[in-house]
Amino acid sequence: MQNVITLALPFFGLILLGFGAGKIRNLPEAGLSWMNFFVVYLALPALFFRLLSETPFEELANLSFVSATTFTTYIVFAISFCIGVVATRGSIAESTILGIAGAYSNVGYMGPGLTLAVLGEQATVPTALILAFDNALMFILAPLLMALAGTENETFVGTLKKILFRIFTHPFILATIAGVLAAALKFQPPTAIDTMLRYLSSAAAPCALFAMGVSIALRPVGRIPLELPLVLSVKLVLHPILVFLLLTWLGGFDPNWIATAVLMACLPPATNVFIIAQQYGTYVQRASSFVLFGTAVSIVTVTAFIWALTSGFLPLR
Repeated sequence: MQNVITLALPFFGLILLGFGAGKIRNLPEAGLSWMNFFVVYLALPALFFRLLSETPFEELANLSFVSATTFTTYIVFAISFCIGVVATRGSIAESTILGIAGAYSNVGYMGPGLTLAVLGEQATVPTALILAFDNALMFILAPLLMALAGTENETFVGTLKKILFRIFTHPFILATIAGVLAAALKFQPPTAIDTMLRYLSSAAAPCALFAMGVSIALRPVGRIPLELPLVLSVKLVLHPILVFLLLTWLGGFDPNWIATAVLMACLPPATNVFIIAQQYGTYVQRASSFVLFGTAVSIVTVTAFIWALTSGFLPLR
């Protein structure tokens, strides 16, 4: 248990430091923009590119792993969406936000920091694959369902263009593609560039976790909806259990890859849930409650899954 606390405390400690800083110092939220830009467009892409480019190319082409993890994310999205349909009496727009809250893990800010801390660099490839394909899935589902709900006044072609633009301009996905190409071509950046990438990579996890804590502290907390406990149970408990059962049932996966998938799935709802809700003007105040309470509860649930994986309670072989 001491090893579990040693792994979890620094991880959540950085989030709590950011949260405390956001609550104690009355600084404008606009000041966080540059930190978020640094994390999303520079530090995390540098981390993914550097580690993927150093990975043998054959390890990257694992379509069965990608299919299984992305399918599980879709399943929990569908379950949460159905909960939303009942809770909102048929509102497709609000149900979409609930679906995203129940399926979209905070894979960007929290994922790499957690998986690399617990499992080491062998978690790099599955972390990057899950991050890229889960993001792509949400970039497809959100605009399509919002268009169906009538919140967007665009043609089908316009919606399709928006989806493709969001997928192929996202820095995480671009960094993943660049890293895979570099691995395939066995490209080695010049020493000076490689050193700069290492500096950026080292800053990725601490800056991302601190910035996330500040973001949560500055978000307005709306009323707590009745569906919150049920959707958070899907996100924090059902999602990791389903991906574990599916991967172990299929078999043939490296235990570190299974553990990575479980850790990525047990993360709380991404801060993007609030951003997407704000973008479409739907479920905004309540979406912030999912991020705040989901992150708070995940201190217990994520720590429990770390213990289950490291103690052998969840057998990976």
